[in-house]
Amino acid sequence: MTNLSSPRRPARFARQLALAVALASGTALLAVPGFADVAYAQKKKKDEKQEAAKPVYSKAFVDAYTPLETAIKAPGADVVSLKPQINALAPLAVSPDEKLVTGVLMYNAAIGAKDPVLQLQGVELMLASGKPAGDELSRYNVVASQIAGQLEQFDKARGYLQKAIDSGYSPQGISIADLQLSMAEFYFSEKRDQEGLNYLSEAIAARKAQGASVDERWYRRGVAVAYNGEIVPQVYDFVEGWVSTYPTTANWRDAVNLTRNLNEFEAPIMLDLFRLGDRVDSINAKNDYVYYIEAADTRRLPAEVKRVIDEAYTRGVIAKGSDSWIEEQYKLASGLVVQDKTALPVLERDANAPTAQLRTVLAAADAFLSHDEFAKAAGFYERALGMTGADRNLVLSRLGIAQVGVGNFAGARESFAKVEGPRVPVARLWSAYAGQKAAEASATAPATGG
Repeated sequence: MTNLSSPRRPARFARQLALAVALASGTALLAVPGFADVAYAQKKKKDEKQEAAKPVYSKAFVDAYTPLETAIKAPGADVVSLKPQINALAPLAVSPDEKLVTGVLMYNAAIGAKDPVLQLQGVELMLASGKPAGDELSRYNVVASQIAGQLEQFDKARGYLQKAIDSGYSPQGISIADLQLSMAEFYFSEKRDQEGLNYLSEAIAARKAQGASVDERWYRRGVAVAYNGEIVPQVYDFVEGWVSTYPTTANWRDAVNLTRNLNEFEAPIMLDLFRLGDRVDSINAKNDYVYYIEAADTRRLPAEVKRVIDEAYTRGVIAKGSDSWIEEQYKLASGLVVQDKTALPVLERDANAPTAQLRTVLAAADAFLSHDEFAKAAGFYERALGMTGADRNLVLSRLGIAQVGVGNFAGARESFAKVEGPRVPVARLWSAYAGQKAAEASATAPATGG
């Protein structure tokens, strides 16, 4: 697998969002709005409208704030020693303007002191002032969210972040998708993985309902967390959505491999997973080919085994003459293929007989599937479905594979959707593949006009 596992990071590193928001970087000083001239702020104007628009500061507040601000800004100031005075200023901040400038003072002082607790206190006081509006308000909510996350105050962090999301905040370099992924990261940082996955699932569903695209990072993060935590079956929800929306070779390889790693499949199920892996080019190691050969069983499906070994030779994954067991299987398969092809017409006749038993019908279906004669294979699997004693989930799986082979992608997806039990993870991957092939066929179909 590639790039799926990722160590759990502290919330302060969630999705690089802190680097994208200037305040949350911990280095951006804020200007004090409306407090550049305290004396001016105390003057009275004849025009009442102008007076009402001016910042409002009490004399007691100004007397406490002014020397403290000077002390903090002095070269070499020891902010830690000034913290009692900073905390004492907060109760004096009564008006919205006083709360705002006190919050800014606290935040700026906290940067030098590397004090996230004081930083959060400052941002919260700014928000409590009611003065920030629009994007500025959303920005402060994001900042408060990030600092609260750093302090592992996750409920508070999510609350502030949700306000920014609800406002539609999307400055340059940050999207709503970034904010929503950060929300999920807060759950993951708190080791509430299931809730984080639920949040991502709901966000994905909402985006799809709106006809909007889904950021691949959402799928990748959901897959990684669910895989590392072995959260089943939800991991397959993310996997299926991931390869359906972003069907790259690398993504398919990861999807097939994690499905193998999370399960201990019996040979018949593993065979069908390898068949998919072969189609999506995820089989690229010697051991993969060895397991495929073992699952297929040379004596049962010699044509498929020969084709798989030929493929390994052609790709250079296995060098001819380098493995005696592989050579033995290849020689055996090559000899049996001739017999197998000769016997196919007889097997077809027997399987089509009105009195044919389930074993004969399934043998014919499996044989034709291994020879890539998909239409005949599909016919026999369909007949087997109505016979007593049939392993319904195996037959439905193989029927779906045969339907993919003939290009009946909608029918294949219907078959895979009916599969139950241990085969479900493999059936869901095959269904995603059928959907991919259907989309490709639709995209290349010639336009028809009236």
